[in-house]
Amino acid sequence: QVHLVESGGGLVQPGGSLRLSCRASGINFRLYALNWYRQATGKQRELVANIASDGSTTYTDSVKGRFTISRNNVWNTVSLQMNSLKPEDTAAYYCNVRACGSEFWGRGTQVTVSS
Repeated sequence: QVHLVESGGGLVQPGGSLRLSCRASGINFRLYALNWYRQATGKQRELVANIASDGSTTYTDSVKGRFTISRNNVWNTVSLQMNSLKPEDTAAYYCNVRACGSEFWGRGTQVTVSS
């Protein structure tokens, strides 16, 4: 069974940094693309960043230049380094993978950017 467990959220001031991590189990991790989504209160869930199996990355425009997604195929983790955080980055952040014909989500980790 596939499990995704996020960690690293918290409260940070505007301009600060956080690093989110997601540990995956139950899949051949290195074969799959991994995603970070976020969902702010009252808004739709949006794709923030993606990292393919070959390590290539894509980002939504609002985080380009501030967020960096990376993966470690030894530890089966995908991380999201978030710098220059803004109040509009406040959301629950979710790890996601599409594998074996299904879609899997973690429970999410809350990021709050506020002074």
